[in-house]
Amino acid sequence: MRYIKRILDINRDLNRKSQFLFGPRQTGKTSWIREELDGVRYRFNLLDKKLVKALENDPALFGGMLKREGIESGLVVVDEIQKLPLLLDEVHNLIETTDIRFLLTGSSARRLREQGTNLLGGRAGKKEMFPLVWPEIRGDEPELDSIFKTGLLPSIYLSDDPDTDIYDYVQLFLNEEIQAEGLVRNLPSFERFLEVAALGNSEILNYENISKDVGVSRSAVISWFQILYDTLIAFELPAYGKTKKRKAYASSKFYMFDLGVIRHLLGFEKIEAGSTEYGKFFETYIAMEMRAYIGYRLRPKINNTPLCYWRSLSGFEVDFILMEKVAIETKTTRRHTSRDLKGLKALKEEGLFSRYILVCNEDYAQMTDDGIEIVPWQQFLEELWNGKIL
Repeated sequence: MRYIKRILDINRDLNRKSQFLFGPRQTGKTSWIREELDGVRYRFNLLDKKLVKALENDPALFGGMLKREGIESGLVVVDEIQKLPLLLDEVHNLIETTDIRFLLTGSSARRLREQGTNLLGGRAGKKEMFPLVWPEIRGDEPELDSIFKTGLLPSIYLSDDPDTDIYDYVQLFLNEEIQAEGLVRNLPSFERFLEVAALGNSEILNYENISKDVGVSRSAVISWFQILYDTLIAFELPAYGKTKKRKAYASSKFYMFDLGVIRHLLGFEKIEAGSTEYGKFFETYIAMEMRAYIGYRLRPKINNTPLCYWRSLSGFEVDFILMEKVAIETKTTRRHTSRDLKGLKALKEEGLFSRYILVCNEDYAQMTDDGIEIVPWQQFLEELWNGKIL
């Protein structure tokens, strides 16, 4: 299988200090380390159960193995660090007593947080790897239909049988992340929950309705959503609440992390153009690209919400607000109408942002008389990743 070069570059950060690298399963962390990471001197894979057992019984073995190899400086990789949180004490000690820098990868920070681990108290940075993004796939000239079908996990995007591979991916998540870690007691109910959660993609969640659909308590539903966030299978998009003229919703919206996985959970062979789901998938795709752009390229200020949405109590809505500077609405239309611009026009009355953009499926970029930009989705993604949107 061919390797797609990734835009993630943390070599400079690793030259300064150790780093955590989190990302959902199969986003390509392992292949990226193999293909693109400079100067790895030693690597521990904590999917190796025998190694994990040995280190659990004797954590000092970790430092002893490195000492045996004569490693007192350079880069050491530890894969799947969430499998053995207690190892971070040994990592901490080695950071303090040697010139070793660590790259610590994982698909979840849940066990680290549950065991009171403080992620090395600032002695390591934190990065995230996302599924494939536009600069990595633009050379394939992908269509929306193909992106919606395969999703953007590298192994599935490149697969000649994506449906089978997505099924295997979901089963692996259920069996190794959920059942093996003992995160839920009722796996069949959790499987049903995943399907219902996919139905709520890009929506404000109603926990009461979901608990009725799944047949479990509201508290169980809330805890299961937290599992999705902790394992990086989903994320929340907060509401923007600083408008004055129109009072806004305060509840977050829910998104799952990959379009192929969502399609599988919904049970669709294809997402049909013109359908409600097609619009939701398009919105989700643009959300994923902006979220990855923020993670890879920006360093948001602590008091700044990098990506959020706006919905007024009176029914106006704008899909995204990027870095509290640019308002962005998504529509799959090939010819926009005044109805497509209602939310942007209402938000523009507040005078809060520098740009108002409709991302759509039209052929040419243009601007309306009242200053709203109409931008084809491919052009929007080009401009986003070239730093021309902000």
